[in-house]
Amino acid sequence: MKHDLVVFVPGILGSRLTRDGRDVWNQSRQALFQLRRPGRAMAGIALPPDIGDDRPDEEHRLVAEGLLKSPDAMPGLLSCLGYPDVRAALGDLAESQYVPFAYDWRLSNRLAAQDLKERVERELARWRERVGLHYPDRPDEPKVILVCHSMGGLIGRYYLECLGGRETARTLVTLGTPHRGAAKAVRFLTGNGVGPLPGDGRLRRVGLGATGRVVNEALRELALTLPSVAQLLPVYDAVRIPGKNRRRYLNDTRHPVPDLPTALVKDAFAFDDEFRDARETNRRGDAGGRLPYRVHCLGGMAHPTVHGVELSPDGLRFTTDLDVSRPWSGDGTVPQESAFAGWALDYKEDGIWNGYRHADMAGGGAVGHQLAVIREGLPAREMLAADEEFGLDVPECAAAGEPFEVRAVGSGLGDRNLRAVLRRDGVPYGDPVAFVPDGEGFRAELEGGPGTWVLEVISEHPRTVCREVVTLVPA
Repeated sequence: MKHDLVVFVPGILGSRLTRDGRDVWNQSRQALFQLRRPGRAMAGIALPPDIGDDRPDEEHRLVAEGLLKSPDAMPGLLSCLGYPDVRAALGDLAESQYVPFAYDWRLSNRLAAQDLKERVERELARWRERVGLHYPDRPDEPKVILVCHSMGGLIGRYYLECLGGRETARTLVTLGTPHRGAAKAVRFLTGNGVGPLPGDGRLRRVGLGATGRVVNEALRELALTLPSVAQLLPVYDAVRIPGKNRRRYLNDTRHPVPDLPTALVKDAFAFDDEFRDARETNRRGDAGGRLPYRVHCLGGMAHPTVHGVELSPDGLRFTTDLDVSRPWSGDGTVPQESAFAGWALDYKEDGIWNGYRHADMAGGGAVGHQLAVIREGLPAREMLAADEEFGLDVPECAAAGEPFEVRAVGSGLGDRNLRAVLRRDGVPYGDPVAFVPDGEGFRAELEGGPGTWVLEVISEHPRTVCREVVTLVPA
């Protein structure tokens, strides 16, 4: 409803983490990709081993100072274009009606949910004292609309069902939330996040050599200390074994995934079980079994997305499908099946599907329109991804100074003047590169210098823009 308090919960990487006023992850990222001892560079953001649900001591404590405004990435896991326009996308809000919830995304989501609970209770009490100045004819007392991107949706739903927040909420909106996890977390935590692997899709992959191995190991050592990353592991049957018809779960002890710590897998499933047990307990007390708040899940469905891992005799293979029975897609990070809030909605058609990639899910024009519609209490469109959407296969990490490939698949792309360009701080790096047919779709080759770039792919008739973060490292 228009008079409700709106709280935005970003995803992993989405909050600026600082020490003494300086961005810690940005410092680490720059040092990492200049290859100046990446392990030491990331030590400033790593947590003590086995911290679990505890808060860090002073030595490891960081301050969450607002939302990320510019692109950033943790290559091999997640990227974020930043959140400069969320408030504008929500329409005409009164002063202090919008609350961005920045948090330390390294820590357990249980801790973040507790912090969210305290923040919501404080801000809602404040807003209820002021709401009459802005909405004197409101039909009832204001509640909370939670708008959550990516991992933020796991935090939001845990707060609602496990920590008593459901009575404060009017609506929960999840944008690309991995409700059932994301298989890319397996890559990251096994030291396979950066560089080409068998089963990586149809892109021509350019290996990073020794640089890739150094970066992978440094990123894995960091990720193993971050409880939040483990809580992104897939809790669906994401493990495929050659010669077997039935897929397995990560917690199947007969077929463990090499180099994936058992303790992290157990915590991922325990975190999911806690939520689902609380949801079921709460459901039994709900009138007609219905939630006291509405749930809208927005997700991507056009892009090749890692769905699972195959335990091949030659090593791990990460696959963009789990069988050949049907097409598999997502937003490039979260599979469509995982982005669907099946714990609250009955049918996949109840979701709101679009062609945006994960990093751009909270900033896309059509998604912004949907957020404004939801806040007005109007019906949201069930399907945004129409014939004009196209899917992209993009390497999140590639070698600087060498050509890398981007592929596009969709209907009628030959007539749409498809082209790609790299941008940094809004400035293009050279002229746009046209896509050319390759027999299975269209491809383009680009190159750029070291650092984090925004890849922008534009098509015409109708005009569509798709964006992703790409990190280029010296080979």
